[in-house]
Amino acid sequence: MSHSQIWAGKLRITDDDLDYLTNLLLERETPLSLKELALALIENRLRVDADQIRERYAKVSVYRPCDAYNVGDQLMFTNSNNDVAPVIRIRDGNNPEYGSFRVITVQFDDPKRERSFAAELKTPHALSELDVSTVLMPGQVEIDPNAALASDKGRILDELRKRLEANQEIVPIAGKWFPRSLILDVNIGHLNLAEAILDLDEGGPMTTDEILEQVGGLGDAPPSLQVFSMNHALSKDNRFDEVGPTGRVLWFLTRMEPPEVRSTPAVLQYTPIDYDPSLLTQEMLTLEEELDDEHSPITIDEDEEITSATITLLYPHRRMATFPLNAKMRHIFPTALRAPRVNVTLVDGMDGEESVGWVVREDRYVFGVGRFYRKHKLPIGAYITVHQDEDPGRIIIDFNAYRPRTEYVKLVSPKNNLMAFEEQKRSIGAEYDSLMILGTDDIGGVDALADQARTQRRPLAAIIRNILTEMGRFSPQATVHARTIYSTVNVLRRCPPGPVLATLISNPDFEYVGNLYWKLAEK
Repeated sequence: MSHSQIWAGKLRITDDDLDYLTNLLLERETPLSLKELALALIENRLRVDADQIRERYAKVSVYRPCDAYNVGDQLMFTNSNNDVAPVIRIRDGNNPEYGSFRVITVQFDDPKRERSFAAELKTPHALSELDVSTVLMPGQVEIDPNAALASDKGRILDELRKRLEANQEIVPIAGKWFPRSLILDVNIGHLNLAEAILDLDEGGPMTTDEILEQVGGLGDAPPSLQVFSMNHALSKDNRFDEVGPTGRVLWFLTRMEPPEVRSTPAVLQYTPIDYDPSLLTQEMLTLEEELDDEHSPITIDEDEEITSATITLLYPHRRMATFPLNAKMRHIFPTALRAPRVNVTLVDGMDGEESVGWVVREDRYVFGVGRFYRKHKLPIGAYITVHQDEDPGRIIIDFNAYRPRTEYVKLVSPKNNLMAFEEQKRSIGAEYDSLMILGTDDIGGVDALADQARTQRRPLAAIIRNILTEMGRFSPQATVHARTIYSTVNVLRRCPPGPVLATLISNPDFEYVGNLYWKLAEK
């Protein structure tokens, strides 16, 4: 373990550290990020440690045979573990081979441990060539502040954040921290102007600099302080929503955000279903991982680099012009420290057309893909691929297109308050999962059926029984694949594959026939 790791592992943030950071912010009059504050704290602690060591050893000299010493001098011996000892006696040396020199006797910590060394030695000696300015005193080590922070970054930043949040004198805005007492006054007039500016810009998004430029600024204060003060005022006013990804501050008028962004549509809402995960076989767990539903218990290492991902389009996302923010997608789409909604640009990978997208991270979906779906006539079950762009605020959405051809597709048609299905020909020009593709010519009827299922809290087993009964008619063995069941369940009720599979395997009404196919059990 390196010195940096050992030092960082022992670092605990004190009240003195917070006082130092407060004074630093007051002196600089510039907001600083958490990382910048942590580095400043570490640099100061290392400086204090070095000063204390220098003060402790201010009267200690590094022993060199060529130098002269007096009784009482404190010497440090580099060839003896950097031990420090006082000179207690001095006498003339007696060795014709070395000429005139002195002999000093020093007393180490052990009273019985006296040792003699040459001094004022004229003949060459390796220790006489020692550059004393490069010698580290006991306890003194060379530590790079950046290396120290990197070695325990997560813990240090988390501890510092908690200490700062508990400190009423320093406030955070958009990833920066600053003393409350130095924040510039932003009055109601400034805020009303900001609202009007955003209104003319169709709600936003706009940077704080752009808003300040049109507002006329906040006096002669440094630009960074004006930005921080405006951000602080905007964040306290419900008319404004901070929608920028981490590292960027963008503002939007709350009242002009799409309703599907401000409130999660009922079609996308998942009410957790209790089930026993141990019921799932390895085959089922593999399927669950392949489907990668945003509500499945799937995690990916935060350090894993993912630049593209593919999802299979489900009915609720096709219906609401969204796509899921599953485990892989969460690595691709930009994050924000505190903003619950992040504004992004969605780029059509087929023709480059841009549209506004919204990342609703807490509820795990991205809104704004409706035009993309409609333009390319993408069916439920289509494969959608998402790529990162060089600009983290731009996301490329794509699919594998081919010349449209006629395919048989099962269409959902409500009948007697249940789902019924019929096969009809449809022209499809996108690669899709043949086990998950669905369609409907009666969106209003399907919406009413889904609303009824939610209102009546229709059990998952009842929905699956309806699917196996109706879908089974298209198979000679009356079997239906788990992928099909999962896709169709989500027409009526948002549900990840885990509860669906657990219900299939635990309910005696359903019979497993192998290869993830199921049918109704014979009575």
